[in-house]
Amino acid sequence: AALGRPGYINLGHGEQLRGVSVDDMRQNCWEVLDCAYEAGVRHIDCARSYGRSEEFLSGWLASRGLTPDDLTVSSKWGYTYSADWRVDTGGEPHEIKEHTLANLQKQFAESQALIGPYLALYQIHSATLESGVLENAEVLDELARMRRDTGVRIGLSLSGAQQATTLRRALACTDTASGERIFDSVQATFNVLESSVGDALAEASAQGCDIIVKEAMANGRVLRAPELAGAARARGVPADALALACVLAQESFSPMVLSGAATPEHLLSNLRAAEVATEEAAEAARALMAELAEEPDAYWSERSTLAWN
Repeated sequence: AALGRPGYINLGHGEQLRGVSVDDMRQNCWEVLDCAYEAGVRHIDCARSYGRSEEFLSGWLASRGLTPDDLTVSSKWGYTYSADWRVDTGGEPHEIKEHTLANLQKQFAESQALIGPYLALYQIHSATLESGVLENAEVLDELARMRRDTGVRIGLSLSGAQQATTLRRALACTDTASGERIFDSVQATFNVLESSVGDALAEASAQGCDIIVKEAMANGRVLRAPELAGAARARGVPADALALACVLAQESFSPMVLSGAATPEHLLSNLRAAEVATEEAAEAARALMAELAEEPDAYWSERSTLAWN
């Protein structure tokens, strides 16, 4: 999300970029991907609405001679990038949501053309109860068919204060032909400020779903918390690493955690979370979440005000 387009809502995103031309962004993306691969990262997440993320990734994979055996890729459908490489769109949306059968088929074909051999997981982007996508029989039938016929696993990402309710609804969606659950994976927002989806993630994990956590640093907002900064100083680790470690330490659903870093330096700092995610981190996570937790409605309301930069 932070590497495929010049604008994003992470705090300070624009200050981290040395340039916003397509060539500048491609070079920066490739540098972060090189750093990630050298550090042992083997899963890359993108989306049709993340600007040129799939294009940049496709070029990097080809230039480095990597095969589908070397790493896996997940992507998402449901939003169309509409900012036309602008950061300031004059109030127009940066992306447009459309959870229709026609858009699923169109965007899956686009993803396949760019990253097809590597694409292991295809996700509904920001499924919500309001979008009606989990009640759309045509879309669900097509996702089930894609799962059967292409071998691509199917997932969904969540957004909003009703993440838990949406996830439980998704777990009940089954393939009318085989009776199997449609969704193999869920990607949810979970962090020390907003952990309300935790019980539902544990339920999904117990049913065999893979758990991916996004926005584990709340778009940078967790770094403003003096309690987190103090706990990190006491342990001699970066605050971002501790924030991510608090998520990694969730034993009830053992998530894969997305970094979202926009520079190699920030990525390497994020990756220190693996060193910190110990039993002590689990205790720290419980304490920090109890101390910093916000009401979901308040959390998502503030997120909606974050400026693209």
